[in-house]
Amino acid sequence: MREKYETDLTDEQWEVIAPSFTNMRKYKWEKRELVNAVLYLVKTGCQWRNLPHDFPPVFTVHSFYRRARLSGLWDRVLAHLVKLTRQKAGLDEMPTQALIDSQSVKATGANEQKGFDMGKKQRE
Repeated sequence: MREKYETDLTDEQWEVIAPSFTNMRKYKWEKRELVNAVLYLVKTGCQWRNLPHDFPPVFTVHSFYRRARLSGLWDRVLAHLVKLTRQKAGLDEMPTQALIDSQSVKATGANEQKGFDMGKKQRE
């Protein structure tokens, strides 16, 4: 048994998301350990090669993360968590409105290509 990290899922948290991982193939490593390794990487921002040695091997964790990302598993888990959170708050499962702040709107125009001279006046 390895030491616990702050980023590890509690038993209650794992019970909520565990059904999402039931249809995956069984390997040497438990899905919970792989998820804990991914959460450690995301939370701490460490490099893949610096993943602590008491987690599964880095190539195993990376493969698990990549397959889950490509299959949309992470999106489904997050959608499920949003749904549960909204239910606990007494809200509809799906939000009925969205809000875009003015900073987001202004930022979209800043990505336009201006060219090499950056607005330099030229004769026609």
